Amino acid sequence: MQQQISVITIGIKDLPRSRRFYVDGFGWTPVFENEEIIFYQMNGLVLGTFAKASLETDMNRPGLLTPGAFSLAHNVTEREDVVPVMDKLLEAGGRLLRKADAPPHGGFRGYVADPDDHAWEIAWNPAWRIDDRGLVEFGL
Repeated sequence: MQQQISVITIGIKDLPRSRRFYVDGFGWTPVFENEEIIFYQMNGLVLGTFAKASLETDMNRPGLLTPGAFSLAHNVTEREDVVPVMDKLLEAGGRLLRKADAPPHGGFRGYVADPDDHAWEIAWNPAWRIDDRGLVEFGL
């Protein structure tokens, strides 16, 4: 089986509020949207922001909890890009979880929660290469 993820879907309470975070904060463009879901074409996968009640019905799994024990990450190519990206996300309705700093293992990162409390790590890792298409290559 190929080692890949094709879609990540997160439950959203208020789709217009979430849209503002992703469109105005990250500057992303939806590739499809209706009253229940918005899809964003990423670099090799799709991010879906799905109305939580509809996601619960779709999964046949009522009572989904947020926040979850996971974070999503948006890596940038330069250390100096971390704080401006975080600032844009905060202006677009995000909430600061952790101010940007240098972790013991190297690099530079901070955390912002989207309006539905999904954690986003905004990170720069000097060992990870990001190509022109935004594809990340793991490196130590």
